Amino acid sequence: MATAANQMAAGLSLSKFGQATELKKRLWFTVGALIVFRLLSFVPLPGIDPRALNSLFQKTNGGVLDFFNTFSGGSLHRMSLIALGVMPYITASIVVQLATSLSPQLEAIKKEGESGRKKLNQYTRYLTVLLTAIQGYFISVGLESWGASSGIAAVVVPGLIFRVTTVISLIGGTMFLMWLGEQITSRGVGNGVSLIIMAGIVSQLPVVIGNLFESGRTGSISPLVIVAVLALAFALIAGICFMERAVRKVLIQYPKRQTARGMMQGDKSYLPLKINTSGVIPPIFASSLLLMPLTVAQFAGNRVQGQGRFSDFLIGMTTALQHGSPLYMTLYAVGIVFFCFFYTAVVFNPEETADNLKRHGGFIPGIRPGRATGDYLDYVLTRVTVIGAIYLAFICLVPEFIVKAFNVPSMALGGTSLLIVVNVTMDTVTQIQSHLLAHQYGDLIKKAKLKGARRG
Repeated sequence: MATAANQMAAGLSLSKFGQATELKKRLWFTVGALIVFRLLSFVPLPGIDPRALNSLFQKTNGGVLDFFNTFSGGSLHRMSLIALGVMPYITASIVVQLATSLSPQLEAIKKEGESGRKKLNQYTRYLTVLLTAIQGYFISVGLESWGASSGIAAVVVPGLIFRVTTVISLIGGTMFLMWLGEQITSRGVGNGVSLIIMAGIVSQLPVVIGNLFESGRTGSISPLVIVAVLALAFALIAGICFMERAVRKVLIQYPKRQTARGMMQGDKSYLPLKINTSGVIPPIFASSLLLMPLTVAQFAGNRVQGQGRFSDFLIGMTTALQHGSPLYMTLYAVGIVFFCFFYTAVVFNPEETADNLKRHGGFIPGIRPGRATGDYLDYVLTRVTVIGAIYLAFICLVPEFIVKAFNVPSMALGGTSLLIVVNVTMDTVTQIQSHLLAHQYGDLIKKAKLKGARRG
């Protein structure tokens, strides 16, 4: 009976989905935009020798470029027009949000509402262009000299024209991705930038899984280790799903109301505080801040290799901050914890919530309305965020230690990648369900209107 009921529910949901034309248009637009993103990842920069570039990347396999390459969906490996992905845009967003918290002028602009949000978005775009230009220049300079010691030239005709062309192409590719993400958010389903990052990670999963099984076939990894890695991956996915839905419910009481029939009992509701209020933002922000200077240092180091103290400094920095190194893990954990608290403070204001509750007559039992309620919400939110920060740091870092301890191929068990894929998928499915629910309510309203018209 239960199976038959589930099948009937599934059939009803599919029928509702078939009737939701607006949702279908949004889904097709999202799929089309992601296909465009994947096609662009195969368009190389002008003046690049793909074979030579592939040989050079094979020599740096497992380094910071390999980690960055996974986030860009293989675009960096192919040195495509979108080699930098949306990372410069994310870094610019971090800088603008931090500046907004520190600068009274930017804080005033933020409070202007929609017009202020547009101004801050414009500042973010300008900063994205600047950061992309800086990264693009160092990448072009590094590509010219990369592999010179081994006699491999990745650039066909090095020089000023190649550098200018590379910078312009990378700026155009990054800005197009930024625009594409905004279009997905407004005209598609889900958060555009997050979906682009997820699409890049998912596109690399077959390669990563193939490398894992190939290592098992050649004997470099024990079959038991492969089984353990897959089991741990499923356990991490289950843990992410559980924690992302976990909330701390704060009881809200509303006073009794006098009606024509007499006194009514006061209503009760709950204010849900998510354990992980910041979602996937902290790992993305932390990795973006680490990857940008490391990418610049990697390519700049290729250019100045063997040229004195500056060369030694760049090489030493890239070695010390290599993906999986103790210093990298420490900075990554600190970045995750910092952005957990920072982004939670940005998206949730306890004082504003307390004022809204007071305005509507709601209160927390045992807590006075107003400032005391704001302090209590801040107290609860701080402790909830501590748990969320520990959870994110655990998910992102523990798999890295296991990968290093058992010599598993890089990114075969990336906690950050799993977190982003699972979280973005859950958010997208939630939005699809919201669209279906809105369509269902719309049908009910139309039917009610038709019945009313017939009665009249």
